[in-house]
Amino acid sequence: MKKQIQALLLQSLTALQAKQILPISDHVEIKIDNSRGSEHGDFASNIALMLAKPARSNPRELAQNIIAHLPESDLLDHVEIAGPGFINFFLKETAHQAIVAEILDKGDRYGDSDIGANIPTLVEFVSANPTGPLHIGHGRGAAYGAAVSSLLKKTGFDVSCEYYINDAGRQMDILAVSVWLRYLQHCGTDIPFPDNAYQGDYINDIAIKLHNDHAEKFIVNSDNLSALFKEEDAELRIDGLIKYCITQLGDETYRIVFDAGLYSILATIKDDLLGFGVEFDNWFSERSLVSNNTVDQCIEKLTEQSWIYEKDGAQWFRSSELGDEKDRVLIRENGQATYFASDIAYHLSKIERGYEKIIDIWGADHHGYIARVKASLQALDQSPEKLEVLLVQFATLYRGKEKLQMSTRSGEFITLKELQDEVGKDAARFFYIMRKSEQHLDFDLELAKSESSDNPVYYIQYAHARICSVFRQMPDKGYAYNEADSLKDLSTLIEPHEIKLLAMLARYTDVIENAATTYEPHQLAYYLKDLANDFHTYYNANQFLVEDDVIRNARLALIAATKQVLQNGLSLLGVSSPEVM
Repeated sequence: MKKQIQALLLQSLTALQAKQILPISDHVEIKIDNSRGSEHGDFASNIALMLAKPARSNPRELAQNIIAHLPESDLLDHVEIAGPGFINFFLKETAHQAIVAEILDKGDRYGDSDIGANIPTLVEFVSANPTGPLHIGHGRGAAYGAAVSSLLKKTGFDVSCEYYINDAGRQMDILAVSVWLRYLQHCGTDIPFPDNAYQGDYINDIAIKLHNDHAEKFIVNSDNLSALFKEEDAELRIDGLIKYCITQLGDETYRIVFDAGLYSILATIKDDLLGFGVEFDNWFSERSLVSNNTVDQCIEKLTEQSWIYEKDGAQWFRSSELGDEKDRVLIRENGQATYFASDIAYHLSKIERGYEKIIDIWGADHHGYIARVKASLQALDQSPEKLEVLLVQFATLYRGKEKLQMSTRSGEFITLKELQDEVGKDAARFFYIMRKSEQHLDFDLELAKSESSDNPVYYIQYAHARICSVFRQMPDKGYAYNEADSLKDLSTLIEPHEIKLLAMLARYTDVIENAATTYEPHQLAYYLKDLANDFHTYYNANQFLVEDDVIRNARLALIAATKQVLQNGLSLLGVSSPEVM
C-alpha cells in the first residue's frame, strides 16, 4: 500500500510542478511511514516538510496544496495535515479488507518483491575452519546468513550461498598432526600430547578410523619423535612436530592423514548444517586457489602494478595506501603465502564468476580485515563497493548461571548439534536472529525451551497452531469452509481487532523489503511476534465459528490469511509452522 500512496503523491507533485508551485526536479524521494497510532491514520509522509524550502513555501500550506492535487483513489478515505506539515493518510475499510484476498490468492508468494532486479548476489557465511565440529558461536552466523539469503531471494535478488573451506594453512596442519599423534598413541606409542594441539574426542575418533583403514602405515621412530617434545616454546614445538610428520611420512602419505581429518570434520559440518536447515549452493576450497595458480596470478598482477615490495625477505602489499591501517605480508620469508594472499584470490574469483553483489558474513573479531580486503580489490582494478561485509557477534550460551565454553582447540565447547538436540532447530534458528547481528547475544537456554508466551518462537508458532485448530473444529460444528465463498463479503471485518490485524497483514511486504535491504532479519522476527500478538488478542475477544454465515466466513478468511503470513515469515527464518502444539 505504501507504493500506491507514493504513486498518488508523485502524481500530485507532478501537477504542482506543472503549475510551477514546485520546482522541477528529476528525483524526489517520497518517504511513507506507518503511522504511530490509529488516530494519525494508517500512513504518514513528511514530503511537505522536505519540499517546503525549495518550494519557498510554508510546510502546512504546501501540504494543503499536495492534498488538493491528489488524484481520486479507491484506496483513501480521507487525508489530514498534522503538526508542522505531516500528511496523514486514512484508508477506506475496503482497502484494508482487500488484503485478505491478495494474501489468499498469492499464498506463499505473498511478500514477493522485485527490488533486487535479479542482481547476481553471492552470500558467503559460516566458513568455519574444518578443524572441529561447529559450535554455538558458529550457529549464529549460520542462522543469520541463511535468513539474509532467504530475504534477498524473496525480494528478487539472484542469490547463491557459499561456504569457503579453509582447507590449507597452519591450522589444518595442526589438525593433521593432532590426528597423527592420537593415532600413534592408539598404536601404543608412549608420547605426550601437546596442549596446543586439537584436544576434542573427535580427534580420537578420526585417529581410530585411520588405524582401522590403514593399520600401522603411519608409525615412525618414536625416539626421534620424543626429542621434539623437549622444545619449551609451545608454538615452535607444534611446528616442529608438523615438519617432522611431513618429512617422515612424505608428502603423499602425509596427505592421507591430512585428508582424513579434513574430510571427516567437513562431513560433520555439512550434516550439522543440513540438520540446522542451512544449505549451500557451493563449497569453495581454499586449496583450489593454490592448485589452479589463482594465488600466484594475483601476486603477479599486484607486482606488475607496483603494489608489492620486499622487506626482510617477505613480500608486502601496500594496503596502507588504499585505506588500510598498515601494509600486509602476502608471501612470508619462507616462501609460503599468507591467509590474506588466499583471501585476495578468493574475492577476485567471486567477481570473475560474475557476481555483482558480494556479501561476506564474518565474526565481529574480523572487523579490521575489511579495509585490507577492499584495498586488495581496488589494487586489482575491481570495485570495492561490490563487497559488503556484515559482522556477527558470537552468541554466549548460558545454562543457568554457568557460561559455557567454546574453545575449539581445547575441545571444551557445546556443539551446534548439541544445542539443537536440547532446544530444537526452530528455537535455535529464531533466537539467533532476534537481535541485530553486530549486537552481543546471550542465548537463554531455559527460555528457548519454555512453552510460554515469554518464548517468542513458541508464541508465534502457537498462533499458527491455534488457527489450524479452528479449522479442525469446523466439521464437528457442522460448518464447512470454502475460500471463494469466504471472500464474497468481507464488509463485516470492521471491529477494532479486525482492522488492526488487517493493517498488520498489509505491512508484511514492507517489512520484508526493509529487512532484506538492511540485512536485518530481526525486523521480521519482531513483526511476526506483533502479528501473533494481534491474532491472540483477536482470538480471545471473538468467536470465529458463529452461526451467521457472512460473519463466520469473513473471519475465517481473515485468520486463514493470518495463518499464511505467519507461515511465510517463519519459513524465511528457517522455522517450521506446526499445526498442533
